[in-house]
Amino acid sequence: MQKPFLIVLIVAILGALAISQFTPELYSAIAFFTGAIIASVIFTLQPSAANATSGDTYTGPTMTLYVGNLPYRVHEGEVKELFGKYGPVSSVRLVRDRKTGRRKGFGFIEMSEAGAKKAMAKLNEFEFQERTLKVREAKSQDTDKNEAAQAS
Repeated sequence: MQKPFLIVLIVAILGALAISQFTPELYSAIAFFTGAIIASVIFTLQPSAANATSGDTYTGPTMTLYVGNLPYRVHEGEVKELFGKYGPVSSVRLVRDRKTGRRKGFGFIEMSEAGAKKAMAKLNEFEFQERTLKVREAKSQDTDKNEAAQAS
C-alpha cells in the first residue's frame, strides 16, 4: 500500500471514532466517510515534501556526471539523495550487466549544471559506503565516436 493511502485510512478511522464519541446518533459508517473526506482534504492541501525536492521541476541547464567505483548494492535513491545535497537531480541511471542483471559499479547522474560542478568538486574521491567515488563530467557518445575517427 502507498503511504498517503495509509495516512488517510488511519486518520479516517481516528476521525470516525472521534465523531462517533461526540455524536452517538450518527452511524459509524457515516462517521468513517466523514473522517476520510476530512483527511483527504487535509492531505491534498498540504504541500508534499517529495514534490518540493523533486528534480522534475528543474528547467535550467543540466550536466550529466559519470560516477565510478559505486558500491554494487547501492540503489538509485541513495545516489540521488547523495547528489541531491548539491543541486536538483533529474535522473540517476546505474548501469547493469545485461546477462546477470547485477550492477557494474558505475552510473550517470543528470542534474543542474551548477549543482553538478559543486558535486564534482565535493564528491570526487569521496568515501561512500566504504568505496571511494570517482566523479567526472560524462562524455557524450558523439564525442567518443569523433575522437575514435580522428585517431584512425
